Amino acid sequence: MVDMPEEQAEPLGEPGISLDALAAAYAESTGRREPSRSGDARHAEDDDAPPVEVREAEGDAPLPSSPGGGEEDDDGCELGPRSILEAMLFVGNQQSEPLTAARAAELMRGVSPDEIADLVDELNRRYASNGCPYRITSEGPGYRLTLHPAFRAVRSKFYGRVREARLSQAALDVLAIVAYRQPITGDEVSKLRDSPSAHLLSQLVRRQLLRVERPPEKRRPVVYRTTGRFLELFGLRSLEDLPESED
Repeated sequence: MVDMPEEQAEPLGEPGISLDALAAAYAESTGRREPSRSGDARHAEDDDAPPVEVREAEGDAPLPSSPGGGEEDDDGCELGPRSILEAMLFVGNQQSEPLTAARAAELMRGVSPDEIADLVDELNRRYASNGCPYRITSEGPGYRLTLHPAFRAVRSKFYGRVREARLSQAALDVLAIVAYRQPITGDEVSKLRDSPSAHLLSQLVRRQLLRVERPPEKRRPVVYRTTGRFLELFGLRSLEDLPESED
């Protein structure tokens, strides 16, 4: 989805939090030796962020597409894998998560996940040749349609400056525990920290760094997982890139 900040979560301070800080927080919270990785730790005072809503068209029926070419509708718009993928990226999803290749292929007929990267490259070449102010960027496990950095000042003037926020040490501790132990319940997080953590978990969910997952069994408690925004903040392609822990 184009990164227009409609009720957007507050961005965390640049250049973000280092993996060393996350690994150290996990090691301290669980009483284990710090996973090894070089970098600079950075912490600052806590601040709240507003909730985020991203609208999405409903319906999961596969969209008609053919890898060999596209058809045009009455308005002359090409209906093919490339344009359908572009539409998906423009619309986004309810969780504001990057669009994965698997999800994109699932919503199109006759397209495999392996073909999505080539479609993304084709779209980016078209955007570059036409001088478009946006492009598709890789974010964690998927893709997102974003403004070119040169146009971020225009966005800021149009919407106003977005207040930056920083994570407290306590919030970083909770984030580290979830990152290394996910899926994990709120009670388990509080037990590991030896401190109530419900407020911090809710804060991290509002900031789109954590998401809530409800198990199919109604009597089982909800669990927490990290999000694509978490991967972006720490510069990770997947959770496998986290510093290794002795646990």
